[in-house]
Amino acid sequence: MAEHHTEATAGEHTVRRVIQRRIAPGEQGAYIEIPFEMPERAEELTVAYSVESFGEAKAVIDLGVRDAARVRGWSGGARTGFRIGLERATPGYMPGKLAPGAWAVLHNAYRVPEEGCEVMVTVTVSLSAPRWLKGDLHAHSVHSDGKYTLEDNAAIMERLGCDFIAMTDHNTCSQNEAYPRGASVVMIPGMEFTTNYGHSNFLGVADPLDDFRVSDQADVNERLRTARERGARIVLNHPHCEYCPWEWDFDVDYDWVEVWNGPWAERNERALQWWQRQLASGRRLVAVGGSDVHRPDPHVRHAMPCTWVYAETRTAQGILDAAGCGHVCLSFAPDGPFLELRCGPYRTGDAVPAGEREQAGCVALHARGLQAGDLVRWIGEQGLVKEETYAADDGDAAALTLDAAGLKFCRVEVRRYFAEAGRLLVAALTNPIYFD
Repeated sequence: MAEHHTEATAGEHTVRRVIQRRIAPGEQGAYIEIPFEMPERAEELTVAYSVESFGEAKAVIDLGVRDAARVRGWSGGARTGFRIGLERATPGYMPGKLAPGAWAVLHNAYRVPEEGCEVMVTVTVSLSAPRWLKGDLHAHSVHSDGKYTLEDNAAIMERLGCDFIAMTDHNTCSQNEAYPRGASVVMIPGMEFTTNYGHSNFLGVADPLDDFRVSDQADVNERLRTARERGARIVLNHPHCEYCPWEWDFDVDYDWVEVWNGPWAERNERALQWWQRQLASGRRLVAVGGSDVHRPDPHVRHAMPCTWVYAETRTAQGILDAAGCGHVCLSFAPDGPFLELRCGPYRTGDAVPAGEREQAGCVALHARGLQAGDLVRWIGEQGLVKEETYAADDGDAAALTLDAAGLKFCRVEVRRYFAEAGRLLVAALTNPIYFD
């Protein structure tokens, strides 16, 4: 076998291997394998390679990859690298499970100079691990009444440093078949079920409905049933909006409620108070947000509000599963305050078992991006429990605590004075942490 050299490094969330492989002239026309081991918990594979010719003639070495069962992709000489993720991949490559075991980068020694050549292959595997991801769960495009293309939306979210966006065009799912495959941001399939008496997002399914038209509550129930059977997560959108509130029965099948739609306004304040009443009644209902962006606007902008989720994987399924667990906090913008509640090993959205409350101790608010003058409000089932004014800017971290003895849940709102609005507005909020 031709001479080769391997270097490997491992970080907390990545495994990286650099392999140099000399290709001799006699291997002209041969298919060459560069073996590597796919580790457990692989979330994304990235491969890059370069070729050094030892003579004046240029070497041409094609590229592909296989897993233990089959070839997973081939790009010939068209690319110098590729990515394969659980849900998306570079064109020419197949997304899907990255099963642990023996994999190999594939080369076709299409043209080898008489002096030979060398390929340098860098294999990087990102590992799944729980972490906070941020994005927008309600956005529109040219596939309905928006002005942004799907490529525009993906590029804007990437520039904002976001991880995901849900394309929820009105009563259509064509956008779900047209996502730009090269975007790094996760594009969650969706649709906004839009009726004359209320809107609802169906998330996570490319084709949730065959027909959106309804005339009565029975029709609405049937559409929700269809979306649910196809696997959609259901969100009641801007339920207390002055223009298009949810006027159907609230006693329908849904998962989450959009308490924060676009810039903070009275419609959101009404939704927040309604949500608080649901929580106080004993219902564990997850609150989410969405920009509802349609077109360039000085106030309605991508990821404003920004939805944060504590997800196991950077995939549409991982993001929606995290929201389903209530591991959600909201901020007015991607660079706005970030809030997380913790009580011992439990965090935002979790329920602390009755026997562990004393052992877990106080509830701690871990925050980034608070500013002097921010009003931090702790809220339980009876309403406001504690209010404090944050004293100093802290862009990295702050820890405030609450003795939650006797509470069924607690959550936090941060209100900030915005000079452009001339008043205090919600700058961030958490879902509750519960106590059994």
